[in-house]
Amino acid sequence: MNTKIVLVLKLIAAVIMLQTLYFKFSGAQESIDLFTKVAGEHEALMRIGTGIMELIAAVLLFVPKKTWLGALLTVGLMGGAIMSHLTKIGIVHNNDGGTLFMMAVGTLLIGVLLLYNYRKDIPFIK
Repeated sequence: MNTKIVLVLKLIAAVIMLQTLYFKFSGAQESIDLFTKVAGEHEALMRIGTGIMELIAAVLLFVPKKTWLGALLTVGLMGGAIMSHLTKIGIVHNNDGGTLFMMAVGTLLIGVLLLYNYRKDIPFIK
């Protein structure tokens, strides 16, 4: 895949994951409400843990030879987010018109594309 396209995909995925960190880490009420639906009394652990994993994934997308790991984490995190939307949260959350769900779907697709593009770097697949 063209290196400029790859860079744009990495930037899109990283920006989407990073822009939600403020809400997760600051304890914004909408984030608390969302994670309470998903994790109940373990809301804070799930919210902060997810934020930390998204931060790690976003950073790894830009680390040579570890981009595959960032992409794999992105796929796993966004897969979990999508499943949470489909099973507990709903497609539309807090009257957002499905924006949060669609961002998760888009980020998952980018993660899959990046994982495929960097498959040669995955040590246990060589």
